[in-house]
Amino acid sequence: MKLVKRLILPMLITGSALSAPALAEAPVNLYAAGSLKAALGEVAKAYQQQSGQAVATKFGPSGLLRKEIEQHNQADLFASANLAHPDTLAAAGWGRSVVLFARNQLCAIAQPELAVSTDTLLPVMLQPQVRVGTSTPKADPSGDYAWELFRKADQQQAGAYQTLSEKALTLTGGPDSEPAPKGKNQYGWVMSEKRADLFITYCTNAVLAQQQVPQLQIIQVPQALSVGASYGMLVKQDAQPQAWDLAMFILSEQGQSILSRYGFVAPSLR
Repeated sequence: MKLVKRLILPMLITGSALSAPALAEAPVNLYAAGSLKAALGEVAKAYQQQSGQAVATKFGPSGLLRKEIEQHNQADLFASANLAHPDTLAAAGWGRSVVLFARNQLCAIAQPELAVSTDTLLPVMLQPQVRVGTSTPKADPSGDYAWELFRKADQQQAGAYQTLSEKALTLTGGPDSEPAPKGKNQYGWVMSEKRADLFITYCTNAVLAQQQVPQLQIIQVPQALSVGASYGMLVKQDAQPQAWDLAMFILSEQGQSILSRYGFVAPSLR
């Protein structure tokens, strides 16, 4: 397996980024994690307005998008909610350098009637009657990160991993997961439908869910269970030059500032 570089600074990207906007008949196909829909949707819109280059976006669980790219090879740029999926594509020769472009954290969303706080999060999740929702591991990194939280919980209380992994309801992010109605936030909708008492997801998702369903609680995860999410971006090896231009825009101060406004930690601004 070849060495895959992890680049953070925009100027280190290898490729032919455009020095000036250039129009192309075909849109740049951006495949991106569902948790990036609001933020990268705004980034793509800003890029289109400034460059005149059309961008076609497709958002969904990163694992499922990676499989689609492997099967159909229609993406020009892949923005994943983890590093593993773009690393896999890079190792197979689809692209060269995986770039860390954003970070996130896990939070919990809770129903308004559930008595829970940061300090009581683990014991509440372990209560038999409390339904804990997650996304789907392997298909969606959010689910993988939730399982990582469960493993950390086992270090705090023996047997917690088995209890949580067995009781967890994988309600989103899978190939057969029911999508939210058009215009609805997936996590706000799941919670408004009372399908879980508590849901483990990204803090950025939790904020969007609460905007839709204001009565939901957002619970910060205690430090002992804290799980960070690193987002990786990869440009297709033979993508049109405008794909590199869009990648540079995402890593620019303007692109990173938009991500930061949606709650992501933007490495290029630090």
